[in-house]
This record gives sequence, C-alpha cells and structure tokens, in this order.
Amino acid sequence: MAKNIKTNVMRILDKAGIEYEVLEYPHGKEAVEGGEVARLMGQNPSQVFKTLVAKGKSGEYYVYDIPVDAHLDLKKAAKAVGEKSIEMTHVKDLVKICGYARGNVSPIGMKSSFRTVFDSSAMLYDYIYISGGKIGFQVKASPEELISFISAAAEDITTD
Repeated sequence: MAKNIKTNVMRILDKAGIEYEVLEYPHGKEAVEGGEVARLMGQNPSQVFKTLVAKGKSGEYYVYDIPVDAHLDLKKAAKAVGEKSIEMTHVKDLVKICGYARGNVSPIGMKSSFRTVFDSSAMLYDYIYISGGKIGFQVKASPEELISFISAAAEDITTD
C-alpha cells in the first residue's frame, strides 16, 4: 500500500475485526469508471461493486451496491426498501449526503447510516471488492461479513 495510506473505511473494518485486503489501481485526480477499475485490478467486473445513493419518494436516502458491469433497476431497488419509487442522487449532492465524492463512495463509513442493499449476486462469491473510500483503493472482503456488519440486505436489484 502506497505511503501506508489508511482510509476511514479501512480503520472502521480494522476496529470491527473484519478481514480485508487492500488493492490499489493507477489513477489521476478524477474518478475512474467502475469497469475500468476492475480491468486495472485484473478482477472479474461481477465481483467489483459500485456504491450508488438514491432518494425515495418518502425523502429517505438509500444505498445500493451493485456490480460495476450491472445497472440498477429502479423499480426493484424501490421495492427492496418499501418505497413507491426512487431516483438517483445527483453527483454534486453526494458529499453533503454521505460524506464521499464521486469515485470514493463506499457503503462503509458514510457520515449517516442509510438502509443499504447489495445486489444478491454478491452472495455468489467468497469475496467482493468495494471502494476503499479514496480513489485508487478497493477493499476485498467477504460479502457476508460486509452485509452483516452494516445490517444490509441482499436482493435482486439489477436489470435482467
């Protein structure tokens, strides 16, 4: 790990006793598209998860983690959290809502706790990759441990 960087995500996982591995990928100052992250790390895009934030009709915010090669199905995502509908949060609002900017968003360490749903495909693997909370860093961990730790659910929330 370059310069012994320890992100908030890593500190939280350490404190919780959750085993993880940190992977770095080359980057500039801007966010790197999820499929490119998987390619740069030499990993299966179906195991590299991106974190999305959406707002329900009720005004509540929700977090969804899906493979980088998949698309969130808004109807399935709304149903998974008991909402009539949801809409994606605008990129410019991410820092205010969750504390992370585009390309850094992780389901671990948000400034508020939001109901979180992982796509059920995560359960097909012994481990998945999520953002390490900083561009250039991914965390490899057990989906069961991550989901349990943040009291998330696993549902079919991607398009067929």
